Amino acid sequence: MLSAFLHAPTLSFLCSSSSSPQPQPKPRPCLSSMASSSLVRIAVVGDVHDDWDLEEDANALQFLKCHMDLKNLSDKRLRGNAAGFGALHRQVPLSSLSNQCDFGNENLELVQDVAALDFPKAVILGNHDSWSTQQFSSNYALDNLMISNSAHLFLFRKKDRVQLQLECLGQEHVGYKRLDFPLPKLSIVGGRPFSCGGQQIFRKRLLSARYGIQDMEGSAKRIYEAALGTPEDHLVILLAHNGPTGLGSELNDICGKDWVFGGGDHGDPDLAQAISHLKETTNVSIPLVVFGHMHKELAHGNGLRKMIVVGTDNIIYLNGAIVPRVKRSTNETSLQASNSDGTYRAFTLVEILNGQVNKISETWVSVVGNETTLEEEHILFKSNGQSSR
Repeated sequence: MLSAFLHAPTLSFLCSSSSSPQPQPKPRPCLSSMASSSLVRIAVVGDVHDDWDLEEDANALQFLKCHMDLKNLSDKRLRGNAAGFGALHRQVPLSSLSNQCDFGNENLELVQDVAALDFPKAVILGNHDSWSTQQFSSNYALDNLMISNSAHLFLFRKKDRVQLQLECLGQEHVGYKRLDFPLPKLSIVGGRPFSCGGQQIFRKRLLSARYGIQDMEGSAKRIYEAALGTPEDHLVILLAHNGPTGLGSELNDICGKDWVFGGGDHGDPDLAQAISHLKETTNVSIPLVVFGHMHKELAHGNGLRKMIVVGTDNIIYLNGAIVPRVKRSTNETSLQASNSDGTYRAFTLVEILNGQVNKISETWVSVVGNETTLEEEHILFKSNGQSSR
């Protein structure tokens, strides 16, 4: 469940009043020595929008040798048991999958399948994952049904689907917290869940009830605090549903508004503030910020979005929202096309070599039955620091 990157602007960080002193930066060990000739491969899936199939995506991930899945959950078009959603195989060389989702409009069944996947993973829920629920149910019930017997009267209220999704994901939902992976020496720090982008907080009552968040300042503080205490020899990847402000305001920019004339910056100001404050007051190493939400294909047929930006501080901002991420393929020469038709499935692959981002590519895998092949690969970034898009 991860997403996109560009350079984070220097913004003032506004946090809630606190009597605790600000942490001071201290020297950190050289991250290039985090592991001898270590390779971490992360498969990023942003904005699934129902386009997931347990068997086919599992086959594709095995083919890609991905050890970690980062997902951005807020759009769901999954079929089957969604087995590839965010896995970190504890081995070196290592691969992984990240998701910054929109699984779908509160698609609980899909999230249950993802949670059951027997791989390490990191997930953050998006706006579609809280599409209908505006506040958590205060009591748990069964269809608001009153059941009585001779001694007691019981009131049952149905658990809302956001609460059920969060319970299914457990610690693998990284909203406002950090998930450490010791072997590859990576830590995933989550941004604000349910984000819809822009200056307003989406689903404020949900965020207030679960996380105590009232405004952007408080949200930025929570993201910042989640990164504190990161093991000194770990790299930090920030995983959010939407990217930060400051990455451009043209309609084709990585977080640019493509649905209104003139564009505009639709990034999350709290995420930008947290990144800026971490840079100013800590030595936390953040080579990568991953998000989704802002689809690659622009509205009204206006072309394609910039999906990656490398900042002047060398932070890479990566948008993983390739929507739709599944294309159908047809074997027109087959007399039994229905049995031989397959799919092309998109992943954004991130390779971290010896503690540095080495390569990022948009990768399409052909899956026909149990056969998997590499259909296309578009290089977005190489370790010489150049972004191709």
